[in-house]
Amino acid sequence: MKSRISLPVLDPQYGMYVWPCAVVLAQYLWTQREALKDKTVLELGAGVSLPGVVAARCGAKVILSDSARTPLCLENCRRSCGANGLHDVGVLGLTWGEVSPDLVLLPKLDIILGSDVFYEPQDFEDVLVTVAFLLRKNPRARFWTTYQERREQKDKNVNVTQQNQTWTQLETKLCDSNIIQDINEHSKGDNTTPPSHHN
Repeated sequence: MKSRISLPVLDPQYGMYVWPCAVVLAQYLWTQREALKDKTVLELGAGVSLPGVVAARCGAKVILSDSARTPLCLENCRRSCGANGLHDVGVLGLTWGEVSPDLVLLPKLDIILGSDVFYEPQDFEDVLVTVAFLLRKNPRARFWTTYQERREQKDKNVNVTQQNQTWTQLETKLCDSNIIQDINEHSKGDNTTPPSHHN
């Protein structure tokens, strides 16, 4: 299977590049190609859309999303679909942490993809709020994500402390331990989820 991806040379928006995590998630999706047929898949922070394109090529009904505030990323999603002959893939502006009409009106989802959505620590809570909302609305859905650890060693202790505070604040803010439990269950101990690396 060959997929073509549309890429500019340089752009300050993260979603304009194929990052290593997208390749890892796309490879995992290919190993799950039989299970993906006819599933409804939403890719969050799709950018160049490699995982979403692969899922669509495997027979899934795919919706690609990126921030409503990044029209270049949304256009790049459309170009990637066009380059791969995928004319029935939806592209939506969904901003993490915002419960927009487009988010509420999404169809029933089977799989939520997030390639490298845990890049900027200040976005973690917004990503989790969005994923938690989607999992609450789609209790049988799975969240498949890949991320790359990028912290420098000297900052590791500070960042881990800040991350622990963020998770604690998120759990308190959501006021629903079942959602946190769902996220944890979807990210570990399930043979259908990609392996994760913990800090």
